[in-house]
Amino acid sequence: MNALKWIAVILVLAISGYGLKAGADARQAAERERIADTAGKLLRATYSPLHFKPAIETATDAQCLACHKEVLDDKPRVAAPAGLRAADNLAWYQQTSTYQGEQDSFHRRHLVTPMAKALMNLACTTCHQGQDVREEAQGSSATSAPQTDAGFTLRKQVNPETTCLKCHGQFPAKEIMGLPAPWKDAKDMFQNDCLGCHAAIRTARHQVSYLNSEAIETAAREATGKKQGGDVCYGCHGGRAWYRIAYPYARNPWPGMPEVTPEWARLRPRHSEMRFLTQAGR
Repeated sequence: MNALKWIAVILVLAISGYGLKAGADARQAAERERIADTAGKLLRATYSPLHFKPAIETATDAQCLACHKEVLDDKPRVAAPAGLRAADNLAWYQQTSTYQGEQDSFHRRHLVTPMAKALMNLACTTCHQGQDVREEAQGSSATSAPQTDAGFTLRKQVNPETTCLKCHGQFPAKEIMGLPAPWKDAKDMFQNDCLGCHAAIRTARHQVSYLNSEAIETAAREATGKKQGGDVCYGCHGGRAWYRIAYPYARNPWPGMPEVTPEWARLRPRHSEMRFLTQAGR
């Protein structure tokens, strides 16, 4: 009888061990399948047609944010590790009167803040026009951008010279505008009003799809009475400069435009980029 009991115990243990092993094998197989499926999803997402032309040219913000929604979820820290509170300090983009509200993240300032919604019509594809998913360096593979591609910027997912510089270049106070000093020093001479001169000069302004032209002009006029009209303009024309150079704005024709092109504008384009031109600006 004792022998039979031991045989039964051994059989139970063997069956249990087999069941445990089978369960472990099944869990490992499921984990391998999950990892493979995750890798497959990542690969399919990485090589989505939306990351390449021509599909990216018509991609909507909703399509982009379906995978990249974290760019709008991220917000600055309430306080830096050193203890400085954001509410007690002005960021570089808060230096003019046109920016209202607390500090905010890069993408939120360009897409969802009140100022962005009022004055801009920026979309994800305004700046992002696809990238080489294999390598962000020129000439690294047979399919990567060639070394001769002037529109490519090493390790950048956008070309700053054709995107960021549009609104974050220096204000050419002396070189082009002929002002006696930088705008922050000379603005009081002009009652901090750009429209005083630009009522007749370069009057075809902001006629591009990524800006709300009418709202910008209205904001500048309304702020002029408070002697803050120049701040509306200066905010994007030198007040938040990232670069030492000014952006070479296109010379879209305006009524009364002189026939003779000044020397400094000789190489300027005669119209804004075609993908951004609105009907009013053609």
